[in-house]
Amino acid sequence: MDGAGDNVEHGEDFVVAPFRAPRRLWWLGSIALVVIAAGVAVYRRHDVAAASHLIAAVRLPRLVLVAGFEAASLGALIALQQWLLRMGGARLRPKVVGTIVLAANAVAGALPGGAAFAAAWMFTQLRRRGVGQVLAGAVLAVSGVLSVAALFALLVTGTLASGPAGLGALRPVVLGLVAVLGAMVGAVAGLSRFEPVRRRFRRLWRRLGVRSQQLRNIEDGLLALVRHVHAVRPGLRPWWQPFTLALLNWACDAACLLACAWALGIGIPWRGILVAYALAQMTGSLRLTPGGLGVVETSLTALLVLYGLRTDQAIALTLLYRTASYWALQPIGWACWLGLTFSSRRADHRAGPDRHTG
Repeated sequence: MDGAGDNVEHGEDFVVAPFRAPRRLWWLGSIALVVIAAGVAVYRRHDVAAASHLIAAVRLPRLVLVAGFEAASLGALIALQQWLLRMGGARLRPKVVGTIVLAANAVAGALPGGAAFAAAWMFTQLRRRGVGQVLAGAVLAVSGVLSVAALFALLVTGTLASGPAGLGALRPVVLGLVAVLGAMVGAVAGLSRFEPVRRRFRRLWRRLGVRSQQLRNIEDGLLALVRHVHAVRPGLRPWWQPFTLALLNWACDAACLLACAWALGIGIPWRGILVAYALAQMTGSLRLTPGGLGVVETSLTALLVLYGLRTDQAIALTLLYRTASYWALQPIGWACWLGLTFSSRRADHRAGPDRHTG
């Protein structure tokens, strides 16, 4: 679940520049991954056929629970953006924020590396609605940090729940990711609370030869938002609310996966389901293909098989979950995108004569 700055001054520089990558190589890599996934599907076509029979037998009333958990996941994400904007002093209606988030989610799922395009587009939409440049960039950055931290927290929870026997060969990977989380949390805490840490960080970047105005803008935006929240609600306690919303975003999406297993009549591998889910989401978040297409399916299926499901069951569970969490949201998101695009053009058209008269 994941979210163009053509008409906003400095908007593209603020959001997109740090994420630029060789597009041709990215597209070639994406095509290669999709071809590999298609080849695996052809090789395991008998399992895919068996999985399709499992999906065809699902009763419609059970899908209501699946859709409900996915809707709750999106609701938590929208509430997170709304909280950050409100704490920064911006007042946007929840309906507007929700429409922007759904549209950005569709943009992120349509292109390789789509998260960068979605962030730039969302930045533009916030700026159009009067959100300051620094606050808009800070909201995107902080929501991303909270989302990553919440996913790591879910991975840690799954690791503790699975126990030594449940981790198996994945133990080094999980422990390494937990160590990365600890380092990230320490770095963010140090940069936000201690000026000496920030000075040393800047000196380190200069020694490495990094002199990026975009990084400085992002840092300034983060500090401005943190100071504003601290002025409104002192202490660390207020940050538990947005972190809880970020955690609910992932937890409800994971519950959607569990609901898909229930709808299919598949026994849930409780000892490893959270680990499998979190690792698959981390793989998909790289956005090597549009919406992680092929990458998420392959990784989640393999992890579910590793934790005890039959191959046909793992394929069926993965496909039903991806239908609910990715494919069903694309037309909804693009409908929101079209609505926002047309409303923005009408607003520009109405403002045009006024600007000309002035």
